Amino acid sequence: MAGSLLHSFATSFSSCSSSSSSRLLLSHSPPSLFLTSFRRSAAVAAPGVRFSRVLASSSSSSSSSRSPLCYRRGQRRLMAHSIARATLGLTQPNAVDVPKIAFAAKEINAVEWKGDLLAVGVTEKDMAKDESSKFDNSLLKKLDSQLGGLLSEASSEEDFTGKAGQSMVLRLPGLSSKRIGLIGLGQSSSATFAFRGFGEAFAAAAKSTQANSAAVTLATTDSISNDSKLSTATAIASGTVLGLYEDTRYKSEGKKPVLKSVDFIGLGSGAEIEKKLKYAEDVSTAVIFGKELVNSPANVLTPAVLAEEASKIASTYSDVFTATILDAKKCEELKMGSYLGVAAASANPPHFIHLCYKPSSGPVKTKLALVGKGLTFDSGGYNIKTGAGCSIELMKFDMGGSAAVLGAAKAIGQVKPPGVEVHFIVAACENMISGTGMRPGDVVTASNGKTIEVNNTDAEGRLTLADALVYACNQGVEKIIDLATLTGACVVALGPSIAGVFTPSDDLAKEVFTAAEASGEKLWRMPLEESYWDNMKSGVADMVNTGGRQGGAITAALFLKQFVNEKVQWMHIDMAGPVWNDKKRAATGFGIGTLVEWVLLNSSS
Repeated sequence: MAGSLLHSFATSFSSCSSSSSSRLLLSHSPPSLFLTSFRRSAAVAAPGVRFSRVLASSSSSSSSSRSPLCYRRGQRRLMAHSIARATLGLTQPNAVDVPKIAFAAKEINAVEWKGDLLAVGVTEKDMAKDESSKFDNSLLKKLDSQLGGLLSEASSEEDFTGKAGQSMVLRLPGLSSKRIGLIGLGQSSSATFAFRGFGEAFAAAAKSTQANSAAVTLATTDSISNDSKLSTATAIASGTVLGLYEDTRYKSEGKKPVLKSVDFIGLGSGAEIEKKLKYAEDVSTAVIFGKELVNSPANVLTPAVLAEEASKIASTYSDVFTATILDAKKCEELKMGSYLGVAAASANPPHFIHLCYKPSSGPVKTKLALVGKGLTFDSGGYNIKTGAGCSIELMKFDMGGSAAVLGAAKAIGQVKPPGVEVHFIVAACENMISGTGMRPGDVVTASNGKTIEVNNTDAEGRLTLADALVYACNQGVEKIIDLATLTGACVVALGPSIAGVFTPSDDLAKEVFTAAEASGEKLWRMPLEESYWDNMKSGVADMVNTGGRQGGAITAALFLKQFVNEKVQWMHIDMAGPVWNDKKRAATGFGIGTLVEWVLLNSSS
């Protein structure tokens, strides 16, 4: 990431991770260090460049010891390293239980439901009252009648109007449930993100009241179609799981959620909604996995550890997944000079991750690739991040794109969509500073033969993505989405909650926005202004890696476009803003839900 979010918002974020068990050794810093050679010569690595052994290619991995990033669901290990290693600072994360909730859909009278907490989602319209200050809404009227008018009275006294973000939990005699909660949905309740927010607010209420059993319903369900009821239940269930989970792996003490069961009332019943609730649980588990990857500090999550996590996915779902982890020597053979140039300064060697999902049966009709930026820490390199607002302490999140890709892989391994082959690709490394590192002014050569003059070492993410995109195209895929915490410019343009989308394909844009609507994640399409490419021209190479402050997110996307086959539909998602929640000081898991929905759209299911 060049400079910082505030100071140099036109250039890229990046981060890398490293392994303390292996070291990248470069004997000197010759002109061809990054596979760059004179035009009359073949683009090969210079003699004298030696790489130490790194993680070998494999189709599975095993784990016999507790790992730094593991969490358990019951007795089953869902996230684990094959090696438990001592890290800088001797940090070993604690195992954290992922919330395991028994979801059930029931068609019963909410007034008669028995349990600890009954939560009712209400819009501002639902809270309307008549001349005698009694509810117009039929469900609220019934509940209020059972409570002797105390519900309407309390809502008036608490000035509860149903606005989004409002909640009110009361313990009143008269109902079968111990407590009743009203949770605001705002003016309308049609958007997925609104219902996911309702689920998170419901989870907060359940935690604060120490509820063991709970139920959720909406004040108005008669006008909701059956399809909308299914998507509503899915969003609420996802929000509930994510709202209950707290990442306390790096804290000396942590609280365990006590909520064990949630009943959905008035949103349908039967096999179809039960399947949707199971899907919500699978995707939410994957989002938690992605959040944990991003939350993990760089002294724990190195490129080697990220590769181990990827291999663990393949071994857990070995019926549909294979894993290939390329070491630095193999990447050199593939002429990935752009990627290796970024990795050269770190004592932790690069690990190029390739997971491949293939259905266990049936024909494949579509081949897709998901490419994630995998910089586990970004110092900025020689263009080091300095000064207030540079956010260097947060540069562990510069691998947020890879977390989205691997989180999606985990969900796909559970859902197992038919008819689609998916390649999950991450060029993992760190951007550090040393005598072997890439310098401003160096020229690196990507694996498609194009040369890049490095005018800013803090715009390194796009250099790693360049070789990853070439590799993805070589897999014979028809469509590619890359995700990256790439530019501060995109954060300035769209703020912290919306990701920027760049693609020359209207058809692909339509698919992804449909997927994002289903997942409740916010995207905004940005222009690919070709005239801005003039800012990326170099006097000594094919291009430079940054084009100045103005239009920085656009020129970054145009740079990536140079490494994609014209026959392949491609999209770049700049998620520098929504990868992190400043208020919660934690990762969001952004992108995973949208990627899973997009894969399903392209499947035969």
